[in-house]
Amino acid sequence: MAAPMAVSRLRPLLFLLLAAFACHADGSRSRYGHGHAHGLGVNYGRVADDIPSPRRSVQLLRAAGAGSVKIYDANAPVLRALAGTRLTVSIMVPNEIIVDLAASYAAADKWVADNLLPYLPKTRVKYLLVGNEVLSDTSAANTTWPRIVPAMENLHRSLRRHGVSRVKLSTTLAMDALVTGAFPRPPSAAAFRPDIAEAVVRPLLRFIERTNSYYFVDAYPYFAWAGSNGTVPLDYALFRGDGGIRYVDPGTGLVYANLLDEMLDAVGAAMSKLGHGGVRIAIAETGWPNGGDYDQIGASVRNAATYNRNLAARFARNPGTPARPGARMPVFVFSLYNEDLKPGPGTERHWGIYYPNGTAVYPIDLAGRRPLWAYPPLPVPENDAPYKGPIWCVLAAHAAEKLNETAVGDALTYACGQGNGTCDAIQPGGACFQPNTGAAHASYAFNSYWQQLRKTGATCYFNNLAEQTIKDPSYGSCKFQSSLG
Repeated sequence: MAAPMAVSRLRPLLFLLLAAFACHADGSRSRYGHGHAHGLGVNYGRVADDIPSPRRSVQLLRAAGAGSVKIYDANAPVLRALAGTRLTVSIMVPNEIIVDLAASYAAADKWVADNLLPYLPKTRVKYLLVGNEVLSDTSAANTTWPRIVPAMENLHRSLRRHGVSRVKLSTTLAMDALVTGAFPRPPSAAAFRPDIAEAVVRPLLRFIERTNSYYFVDAYPYFAWAGSNGTVPLDYALFRGDGGIRYVDPGTGLVYANLLDEMLDAVGAAMSKLGHGGVRIAIAETGWPNGGDYDQIGASVRNAATYNRNLAARFARNPGTPARPGARMPVFVFSLYNEDLKPGPGTERHWGIYYPNGTAVYPIDLAGRRPLWAYPPLPVPENDAPYKGPIWCVLAAHAAEKLNETAVGDALTYACGQGNGTCDAIQPGGACFQPNTGAAHASYAFNSYWQQLRKTGATCYFNNLAEQTIKDPSYGSCKFQSSLG
């Protein structure tokens, strides 16, 4: 009888050991309750050359505690990978097909039949977002702008015809839909731009209100802070308002403790001025860059982790905003990956919570349940103040290691064709002609182009072939101009 008694006493202990092992194997998701999808959403972009498969990407979303995902097209492998998960899905309808969808109900119905119906109900699609920041593109003013709502009407009619009642329609708008752009202070004075207010936004708000959907805004406190010339404290932009940093709206008396709330209430105030103050707001994109160029202030792993962790903790409590206390709103962090093929300044390629190889840029619990003190230490940022030293633009190290002569040659030709005397020094007999190699000439041309044109918006990118450096690339009699002149 002794042996059976020992086994029976060990069973509870064995069960506890197995349970502990299971929690350890599942990592932070089990520890902090990620088993149910209630966390922030994530924008899943794929403008990169070597990111994980859709199935692995879904695993990474769940590991981070995401509750939903927004994708930028109706990608079949991605939608299939999301089937059977608890993640709710938002699909963007590409800008370039809006005109066709507005002109033809048949085209809209075909889009729904081809890109949505095959995945329902296993894939939990919740929103169709017709266009991405269309109203920021003034070249589309006479073509796409007036057709956003008609396209939504046709898609809505198709959804009703097919008995799909749970999928809501909207579009995403940047903060530049407001007269004051990214930094509308005071919030109560915000208004929509006169070129879109009556012609586009009012019909849009009417449609959203009638269909019980949301106004989806891309709201980035990073850009407002970076462009504020020091008038907005960094802690205020990162939700670190414990130091008593406050802003009082003189028009309403409302007290603000962070920059995002100001931006959201500015959108609400602008909607109220058009008679639709009751329309709900969702955040289609927000986040903070984890890296960037030398001349881009505040883009660091520490600041990105701080912003997104505080964002998750804040919205886990559904605080609303000062003007809309307790309001629940969908929120999507930008983005899942650092997308290395996105053009523009360095920050464009550094918004991810994961690197393209699938490793975490920093640990995060998007459900907001993990206490902030439970995270490991973060690296100290080195760029919270503007960099004041010289900067050059040269051929990127990774491009030099695996030189694509055709791509570099095309970029070199483009750079030399811009500006004034951009490539004179690398012509035969010029001070920088030697060494006569594509790599050496590209570095000089990239730098010469960038130094001449950066103040008019030129970037040090060249299809991912260039990068900034603070090490002077000059040699011998060949002198590279710096950003200081």
